Amino acid sequence: MNKNDSFFYRIANGNLVLQILVGIIAGVALATWSPEGAAHASILGDLFVGALKAIAPLLVFILVAASIANHKQNSKTAMRPIVILYLFGTFTAALTAVAMSFLFPTDLVLINAATGTTPPQGISEVLHTLLFKLVDNPVNALLTGNYIGILTWGVGLGFALAQASQSTKQVFADMSHSISQMVRFIIRLAPLGIFGLVSATFAQTGFSALAGYAHLLAVLLGVMAIMALVVNPLIVFAKIRRNPYPLVFQCLRESGITAFFTRSSAANIPVNMALCSKLKLHEDTYSVSIPLGATINMGGAAITITVLTLAAVHTLGIQVDIFTALLLSVVAAVSACGASGVAGGSLLLIPLACSLFGISNDVAMQVVAVGFIIGVIQDAAETALNSSTDVVFTAAACEALERQQG
Repeated sequence: MNKNDSFFYRIANGNLVLQILVGIIAGVALATWSPEGAAHASILGDLFVGALKAIAPLLVFILVAASIANHKQNSKTAMRPIVILYLFGTFTAALTAVAMSFLFPTDLVLINAATGTTPPQGISEVLHTLLFKLVDNPVNALLTGNYIGILTWGVGLGFALAQASQSTKQVFADMSHSISQMVRFIIRLAPLGIFGLVSATFAQTGFSALAGYAHLLAVLLGVMAIMALVVNPLIVFAKIRRNPYPLVFQCLRESGITAFFTRSSAANIPVNMALCSKLKLHEDTYSVSIPLGATINMGGAAITITVLTLAAVHTLGIQVDIFTALLLSVVAAVSACGASGVAGGSLLLIPLACSLFGISNDVAMQVVAVGFIIGVIQDAAETALNSSTDVVFTAAACEALERQQG
């Protein structure tokens, strides 16, 4: 028998979305028919969450360091306004997510959610905690899951390695690729892990968790729709001074739909480049901006990080003032730029944002698990928003530059 026809080969290379859906349905069915069996199946969920907790610190550190170390200076292109649009759009997405989370607060069903939490008393305490986490020992940061410290040392090491030899940079690039491969392997185990998580959750809490997940997903998709159809068009209109919707709808149709099903910004790069060529944009510009956008233009990831973090904050009864919300928007935007290019990568950065509010890593990883349960639709919509916006902002910046030069 050809190995390509074997059962295990088809499972390992099958549609992950369908497999996760099967895992969710099977978990609910097991919890309904056999709560005792669901309790035993919870070990699969515990192993999956444990693997995520183990790989996430390394992922953030290596990915950020390698990305900065291997960054190449751009030639004479329209990159500066495009990068500004990328960063502004990502920050605006986080702000929109904050506003919607305040308007439609979400309660999550977490197990032992209060354990290890120390709610901050205000922005001063948040800043105090942030400053001391920035200077944490890098080894201790990796061991304890201090994602703010990990991000700081990753950025610092990346800038230091920018002056290193090309062979040294290549080592970090290879390490980044290897870590990403490990993440992909863990993500392939998501159907089993989610089966265990769903069965354990429904066995312990009944169907009360379902309403929370539906509400959370509605808030996430609502924010992404507002960004795609309202906020991004306003940003583009301010840049090109004409009706932005023909461009926005074309990018959603020819880039967003493909990205929705591939669920990978990296995999959608060739599609976006072909669309840029069709739009008659400068090749010297979009050949750089599209791959860069797949890394730093992460409005959808910023939305996911912000909404899920504020859902955890609301569930734990932590009060958030306007200054702390603004700080969260900045942290979410910066964190989103370091999101992994694999499915579910933004979920692994939620603990970084949660740490601003004193939420323990164990509780934060439960929120990550909730994200994976709704991730069948959330991650697809997030990728569609991210990838289509790459072309929208690139086209807007190129058109604005041509108008200035003309």
